[in-house]
Amino acid sequence: MFRRILFQFVVICIFLSAANGVGHASTFPDVQHGTKLSEELTVLSDFGGVTIVPNEPFRVNDAITRYEAAELIVRTMQIDSEAIAIPTYEDISVDDPRMPIIAAITELRIMTGFEGKFNPDTKLTRAQAVKILAHAFSLSGQAKVTYTDIPKNHSGANAIQAFVANQILFPAKNEKFNPNAMMTRGNFASYVARIIEPSLRPTEPEQPVFESCVKETNKKRYVVDVAVTNLWNKPNQARAVDYPSTKNPVEMQKWVSSLSLSQKKWLVGRTDTQALYGDEVTLLDTKGKWQRVAAKDQYVPYLKAGYPGWVPQSHIATTNKNYDDCAIAIITSQKAHLFEEDAKTKFLQISYATILPVIDEDKKYYYVETPSDGVKLLKKGDAKSYTAYSKVPKPTAQTIIKEAKRYLDLPYLWAGTSSWGYDCSGILYAVFKAHGIMIPRDSFYQATGGKAVAKKDLKPGDLVFFAYNGGKGKVYHVGLYVGEGKMLHAPHYASKVKIESMNNGVYKKNYSGARRYL
Repeated sequence: MFRRILFQFVVICIFLSAANGVGHASTFPDVQHGTKLSEELTVLSDFGGVTIVPNEPFRVNDAITRYEAAELIVRTMQIDSEAIAIPTYEDISVDDPRMPIIAAITELRIMTGFEGKFNPDTKLTRAQAVKILAHAFSLSGQAKVTYTDIPKNHSGANAIQAFVANQILFPAKNEKFNPNAMMTRGNFASYVARIIEPSLRPTEPEQPVFESCVKETNKKRYVVDVAVTNLWNKPNQARAVDYPSTKNPVEMQKWVSSLSLSQKKWLVGRTDTQALYGDEVTLLDTKGKWQRVAAKDQYVPYLKAGYPGWVPQSHIATTNKNYDDCAIAIITSQKAHLFEEDAKTKFLQISYATILPVIDEDKKYYYVETPSDGVKLLKKGDAKSYTAYSKVPKPTAQTIIKEAKRYLDLPYLWAGTSSWGYDCSGILYAVFKAHGIMIPRDSFYQATGGKAVAKKDLKPGDLVFFAYNGGKGKVYHVGLYVGEGKMLHAPHYASKVKIESMNNGVYKKNYSGARRYL
């Protein structure tokens, strides 16, 4: 009882001592200076609720966890967490550095465990978070206008009513609260700041909070976190000359330009394919600083998970975010830059056919989610956006040919699937991928898909194949038929993307068939 009275006294003191104005201290790199959230975080910093660390983001759009919510509340209230008895939870050891905060929030009965566990990493829904805050700060009251998706019998109705009655929230007409969506760190901090500093409370309906298409899940996903990564058939094979392609960030142009012909030839049989920025992979194995992954969008018949290979561990990011409800942006420029929020500072150059989730847009930019660095800006002139990959319109043969011709004279790169260098099947895989058609990655698998076409029935846009043993053995090469007996292809490590006859020399001798994917 004494502790509860002491706690209420501390809260009253906080209200009375709150400054009418707000400070102008620096905030976080992901919070724009001068915004309402910037002011709110400055107030929380003054109270000790948050700590501003140079160059460390607040992670505004991340879902807040139970522990993060407890920490913000306890620190803002300036509760002495070291002088409180330690509770017993199955999932938190006594010497866990988080225990003092958890002990304080438990002692005050603001947040308690369930079935012997505190579940510190569990994400809070918006309704759960508001109920915790209303209880913590003893908020009450009834409001005439509330949210259309909160019926009177909703478990969070009283807390949400209290928030509206105290103008922590000021809903617009017909606005929804989205009680089951995850509460973001930004929104939670904003609400705490408004509770302790009344001058921050809105006096008119606010713009509805943007409901991100990004969903937090309990499932780990692994995605490529560099512009392009080589998939090696064994770990630790990279040479000193390959360093620009194995570090993070990679420097692909520097790497490709530095390779002599003999060094390019050395890659044959050692690298198998490449994966682009944001591509999802399956984690198969780890050895030291290398991970064996499978590129999900690159089909091979022998592994359901996708095309396997070894990549530097630093090239893969782990996330629990799901983008299934997001639109996508497909890079249509040969290369494109992602920009920071100021639209001036370049963040990363990425390849043609890279696909990233879109969470918002304006007249000039798509706001795309990156694997590990938050939201970046992408110029609309460098990409096309669709509500889903399945909604990409089917291309014509001439569209495919025109796209492929953009890469004429680009030097060949064994295993290449990026616009820094393609191999024979890689260029076709990329061009078809950019137009909504996922064909197999390698020529000998491309030769088994689509519709078989007789040589006399060839049409521009068909894929033509060549095999050992006079066309009767294993397929080793593919080209894009462009008409008049000619094909666009990337012949070998010492060549470039070119157009030439398929009816002369070794190509005439080893022709093995054609497939139509259009």
